Amino acid sequence: MNTKTETILELLHKHFSDEEKQYSEFESSDIEYFVGCMFYNHFAFSKALDNLKTMDLSYDFLSAFSDEEFKEIEQIVQSILIEDELQKLEFLQKFIEESRKKYTKSELYLLDRLAYHVNAMAQRYEKNAEVVHIDFQNPLLRK
Repeated sequence: MNTKTETILELLHKHFSDEEKQYSEFESSDIEYFVGCMFYNHFAFSKALDNLKTMDLSYDFLSAFSDEEFKEIEQIVQSILIEDELQKLEFLQKFIEESRKKYTKSELYLLDRLAYHVNAMAQRYEKNAEVVHIDFQNPLLRK
């Protein structure tokens, strides 16, 4: 991992080492998941599905910080500048893979979800496939 990513993770793990700042059902692996989501948003991939272009950052995670505390982390994320989309993708995939190695299978739910979406996007790059919008609808509400 690069030093900026390590700094972000150190800051977040230190912050959440105080149990008073942890939300219910907190897992340490949540930190890597949310950092991955921040990278996903920051890189603004053209091959991301419309409905996944902004992976939702959990209210619980963000509410554990004051605006000032979170600003430092956002600034570091914004300072990671990569021009080429494939290099951005490789950066994110490497981050996820390295993060997954830190945790047990039972702790990987969110990271696995993120990996699934990023790997599906990687396949669109490999095949030079156009983005297709997926419309999630409740089948009971269809006419």
